[in-house]
Amino acid sequence: MNNQTANTKTALILGATGGIGGAVADGLARRGWHIRALNRDATEAARHQPNFEWIQGDAMQAADVLKAAQGAEIIVHGVNPPGYRNWAQVVLPMLDNTIAAAKAVGARIVLPGTVYNFGPDVFPNVSEDSVQRPKTRKGAIRVQMERRLKAAAEQGNTPVIIVRAGDFFGGSRANSWFSQAMVTPGKPVNSMTYPGKRGLGHQWAYLPDVAETMIRLIEKADELPNFAVYHMRGHWDGDGTQMVEAVQRVVGHKIKVRSFPWWTVPLAAPFVPFMRELREMSYLWDVPLEMRNDKLRAVLGEEPHTPIDEAVRSSLASIGCLQTA
Repeated sequence: MNNQTANTKTALILGATGGIGGAVADGLARRGWHIRALNRDATEAARHQPNFEWIQGDAMQAADVLKAAQGAEIIVHGVNPPGYRNWAQVVLPMLDNTIAAAKAVGARIVLPGTVYNFGPDVFPNVSEDSVQRPKTRKGAIRVQMERRLKAAAEQGNTPVIIVRAGDFFGGSRANSWFSQAMVTPGKPVNSMTYPGKRGLGHQWAYLPDVAETMIRLIEKADELPNFAVYHMRGHWDGDGTQMVEAVQRVVGHKIKVRSFPWWTVPLAAPFVPFMRELREMSYLWDVPLEMRNDKLRAVLGEEPHTPIDEAVRSSLASIGCLQTA
């Protein structure tokens, strides 16, 4: 569907069927933006979200991205490799296509960032300018992504916004610890698996809050530096028990809490892509990492923040773990 008017701003979303890409697309659409989305099966995607302008194409094809970017003011780069496979071969070429398209049409790039850029040498308190010495293959790729974006902003005058946040939870489309390892989608919550240790803090980011933060920064884009990076505080679970306690409050009863069976991860990693991801990122459960949001609050005045019980209730409902009235 294309009901764009002359004064409507256009956003190209790469990864609109995913968690963060979809959440940002929905939020911008509610604010009156025209949403254009690139997808390898545009017809099928349009069945699920008919209000977007779906463009048939592949983020790995520079010509497809450039065609879709025509007239766009921003490009949200929320795309991941299909099936989370072939990160080393796919991620940087996709980003290069986005940078080239943004430069050609004069668009701003918006990237959902992660904590993977950082190694434990800078934990527990990580700022936007902390040294990036990643411990993992995926983290090294993330560092390269941000370096290429910084070069585009400084040398090519292509503005960039990056929002780094903790572990996502919320929504039915996101790959997350919460929905893929801690609870079982589609079933009532009588037990829960927790990956961390009691007493060890962990940082969570409610997906709708991350999307809202990105959107508010987009709305203030003209006031931001060309290369703008911000950290979200999100939900800081200071002792590793608060997420579990929130789930118990929401479901209304005590639940059995099991430790995550880390010993199984190396066994499953060769066969299950998600397990390979877990194996690489396990260090984030061994030491606390807390990102502060002082820089973000200085720009926005506040960080969008949904109370933990409300966020958990919505998250459980979206994956079918709560009975609805």
